[in-house]
Amino acid sequence: MRAYRIEHCVGLDGSLAVQGAKNSVLKLMAATILASGVHVLDNVPRITDVEIMRRILDSLGVTSAWRGPHRLEVRVPESQDLSSRPDHELVKSIRASVVLLGPILARTGEVVLATPGGDDFGDRPVDIHELALTALGAVVEAVDGQLIAKADHLVGCDLVLEFPSHTATDNVLMAATTANGVTTIDNAAREPEVIDLANALIEMGAHIEGVGTSRIVIEGVERLTPMHHRVIGDRVVAATYLTAVGAVGGRVRIEGIAPSNMLILLRKLVSVGLTIEVGDEWIEVAGDGHLRAVDIQTLPYPGVATDYKPMLVAMLSIADGASVVSENLFAGRFRYLDELRRYGANLRAEGHHIIIRGVPRLLGTEVTAHDIRAGAALVVASLAAWGESQINAVAHIERGYDALAETLVTLGATIETIEV
Repeated sequence: MRAYRIEHCVGLDGSLAVQGAKNSVLKLMAATILASGVHVLDNVPRITDVEIMRRILDSLGVTSAWRGPHRLEVRVPESQDLSSRPDHELVKSIRASVVLLGPILARTGEVVLATPGGDDFGDRPVDIHELALTALGAVVEAVDGQLIAKADHLVGCDLVLEFPSHTATDNVLMAATTANGVTTIDNAAREPEVIDLANALIEMGAHIEGVGTSRIVIEGVERLTPMHHRVIGDRVVAATYLTAVGAVGGRVRIEGIAPSNMLILLRKLVSVGLTIEVGDEWIEVAGDGHLRAVDIQTLPYPGVATDYKPMLVAMLSIADGASVVSENLFAGRFRYLDELRRYGANLRAEGHHIIIRGVPRLLGTEVTAHDIRAGAALVVASLAAWGESQINAVAHIERGYDALAETLVTLGATIETIEV
């Protein structure tokens, strides 16, 4: 098991290029299923979840190869040579695998998908996906931990999502691109990653209007062609570096990220006491390590993303005053609080709220990363903590971060990766 040994950091300084978005690239990889031929994806992060999705695609007959540090080539066979049953155990290992439902069904007329797994932070029901595919004309059932969907022909429909789920929006987008007729999605998700997927589908020949709004209209086409697409920057990774600077001070320029995709978070960071400058594709953050308490609630985009929350909680644990962070999207995503308390953080959960009373300093300790973002929060806390900290099970962090420790070292942090 790998671990990070991290020394107290007195400030981060420098610049970095943010990686491609995990929450976009996995959907783009799934979208390649919709068109036979050779697809090229640029700005692909070298993370564990991408490798797992590559293996899942391989189990379907879709091969892939790296053609550079961050360029992935994906080869998709004709539909008759595609499997409709992705590897059961691999699917269970990442939640993003649920977005395979739409493209596999659209391409082969059938899909048998294990109930997706991934991070352990509460129930994420798949009912909304079942209802959406049923509306498109599929027969869907859940049997023995598997979702089974069949459809000779998918047919356009008017669909209102009960919640603006980005993965449900992704599935309908992909399934509807080659369905007969017009599909309308009301209460659609508006996340930048959904827009990235829609733009890629348009590059493939799909007819989609309303991208980035809550009402998306898709007119089905007969066939799609391969794409050459650059993945957008990862706003959650950018948020991790922003909160790290907040916790320890310094000045860092983050390239390759659109500030327009995270405006509300940036406003909150200014309220905390950070100085933020932005350009079209960069953010520069500066701080002196002194923070003010602020209240934050997670909401669907363009609100503060739930994936930002653990890092924000870690940063606010040393802010002056009391903060309240409310989780409005997913229940049970508080497991990392016990780990933060090991540093001396004063925080507690009340229902879906986290009450944080800032302490003057955190103290180095040994902790364990239980999921991707919780692990990132522990990195933020360890940088701020006096003394030495050790984070175990960093394989969880590496599922979503490309060279996080190495990048922080270039900014002035002292981090050693060890075997334990």
